[in-house]
Amino acid sequence: MQGEELKRWRRSERARLVAAREALDRSTLEALRCAIDHHLERAFPGLAGGVLAFCWPIRNEYDARHLAKTLRERGALTALPVVVGPARPLVFREWHPGVPLAQGPLGIAYPADSREVAPDHVLLPMNAWDAQGYRLGYGAGYFDRTLASLAKKPVVIGIAYEQARIESIHPQPWDVPADHVVTERGVYRREPDGLVFLGVPNPGTGGTPGLPSRRRTDSRAWRGSA
Repeated sequence: MQGEELKRWRRSERARLVAAREALDRSTLEALRCAIDHHLERAFPGLAGGVLAFCWPIRNEYDARHLAKTLRERGALTALPVVVGPARPLVFREWHPGVPLAQGPLGIAYPADSREVAPDHVLLPMNAWDAQGYRLGYGAGYFDRTLASLAKKPVVIGIAYEQARIESIHPQPWDVPADHVVTERGVYRREPDGLVFLGVPNPGTGGTPGLPSRRRTDSRAWRGSA
């Protein structure tokens, strides 16, 4: 699938999956958020030790603000992406409560004038995700363009709900896959042949440090892997 056919298919899939997500009720969204928060905290302890970029939630996306507050209390610096111009890479600006926000494309909030930072980790929302770790965003290509341009590539953790998984987004050469995907089910890691489901991190074991390596993971740190 290529060209206009691919564009039409992606628009249709994006609309279908966003509508399904927007149909989720508040209690379901809260349960999904709590499960994803749990997996991120236990599987990626390094999130508390650097610069974490996340996206202001829209249209019933995972709300990372609760986790961001917890991580700031442990020493993390948090940031939001900023659109600075059409077809240009995003920049990331520091954000915490009290930093003034403006409204950008799609109604997404961003820091108006705080300092730019380089993220160590990015929590990247996915309208759809596939077995190779690729995502459907909102079609403008900002994150793919940004990740390809960064001198130091952050660890990219795709965040989605299981209901948004599809067989393939039909990735193109410019599409950039996530290093990991986290859903309410648990944690996936990208390997050369695609995503591998690690399971749910067990309490007190620390999980994986969140690095996009292919080292063997201690099986005691996980449960429910296949």
